[in-house]
Amino acid sequence: MTDWKAEVAQRKDDLMADLQTMLAVPSVRDDSKATDDAPLGPGPKAGLEAFLAIAKRDGFRTKNIDNVVGYVEVGDPDAAETLAVLAHVDVMPAGNSWDTDPFTPTIKDGRLYARGALDDKGPGMAAYYGLKIVSELGLPLNRKIRFIVGTDEESDWTGMHRYFEVEPAPTLGFSPDAEFPIINGEKGNITLTADFTGQQDVEANNTLVSFVSGERDNMVPAEADAVVTSSDNEALVSAFTAFLDAAPVTGEVIVDGDGVKLHVDGKASHGAWPENGINAGTYLGAFLASQDFSGVAADFLNFITADVHDDTVGDHLGLKITDEVMGALSLNIGILRFADQAGSVTLNFRFPKNTSAEVITESVAKAAAENHGTATAGRAMVPHYVPADDPLVQTLLNVYHDQTGLPAKEEVVGGGTYGRLMKRGVAFGAMFPGTPDTMHQPNEFIPVDDLYRAAAIYAQGIAELAAETDA
Repeated sequence: MTDWKAEVAQRKDDLMADLQTMLAVPSVRDDSKATDDAPLGPGPKAGLEAFLAIAKRDGFRTKNIDNVVGYVEVGDPDAAETLAVLAHVDVMPAGNSWDTDPFTPTIKDGRLYARGALDDKGPGMAAYYGLKIVSELGLPLNRKIRFIVGTDEESDWTGMHRYFEVEPAPTLGFSPDAEFPIINGEKGNITLTADFTGQQDVEANNTLVSFVSGERDNMVPAEADAVVTSSDNEALVSAFTAFLDAAPVTGEVIVDGDGVKLHVDGKASHGAWPENGINAGTYLGAFLASQDFSGVAADFLNFITADVHDDTVGDHLGLKITDEVMGALSLNIGILRFADQAGSVTLNFRFPKNTSAEVITESVAKAAAENHGTATAGRAMVPHYVPADDPLVQTLLNVYHDQTGLPAKEEVVGGGTYGRLMKRGVAFGAMFPGTPDTMHQPNEFIPVDDLYRAAAIYAQGIAELAAETDA
């Protein structure tokens, strides 16, 4: 019987070195720098190339598809069935408030700190080394294995959608991009933007010049900034100071020739769990809504305050919905902007099986219209569920329990992973129960020991799934 942990221990220095190589690449999607050769910007392309270079060094067959997705292949190319492992090399913007350089991997107190350490370069490299162990041991493979790497999981999934356009769909597989013991159900996902345009009354006491908060729809904004011109700067500053004293946020205010500059600091969180964050954008919006604004500024601020602020379950929009299997709908307000007499609020919903993207869109459109605005629906994904008795789920749960001795049961979450792209696809690790979730946050880290534990689990899981067959 293979001692998976011992096999990882023999390779842990190489695993760490390869992971640090990947973490040093600032692979944030940047459309402003996109080219024909780098459709998602230079960072994601560099991340993909770095990963494929590691795999090629190790003797695997590799393919780069349009610099947006690639794969590593093991086993008989003509095998009837394919086991897929789907990971991603792109990362969220690092933001501020890091104690270390986010792209200089740093080990402190048994933790590896870097942007992507937990989401998803650390888990991805652990899974890759699981694949590498299976290959180097020459274990029997009744299914070929493809380790598929996307480059914009944190945004539009352009790369992985491209893969499924030009390559056959895998038979089954998993994504190492969530938590153990398993995620076999993922809620639906839709992003909408509420837009407000018009004018402000030049005679009003306050004029909103600009408002900026958030970078991605799937991330709770940790910071928010606004510039206001006011007929009474002193009163506005006093009101903001009182607001900060009472609210669960911090901030500062500066008065200069441009007006009153307001800044709020909240707490970042993954947009799938907005209740774990403190949304700086909606708190600043709520404060400003308590002041005297007119026209489009009032509409923008009122929508934030009345319809979405301090509400991560969609209650104000009439969308407080729950499902026995999938749980409750969640709402994240990810991006808020106001400039040139136009405002926008980008909302991301994770929803269970008993509602739909159409119902959510209708509700947001109604609320926006009540504030003289419109709503536009963006990308949407339906809920995904693989039954607990599927052999894929049972095999991975048994592997997890075998190696950890911990309880292993199914789980449904609001996060969206590549696993949902396969009919028989799940998310499997690499975050262990009790490990702090620092995805999308400053000082993101993965415990070093957890990295090696996950690699052993992945090795056994890949070996067992690749040895099976449905034929």
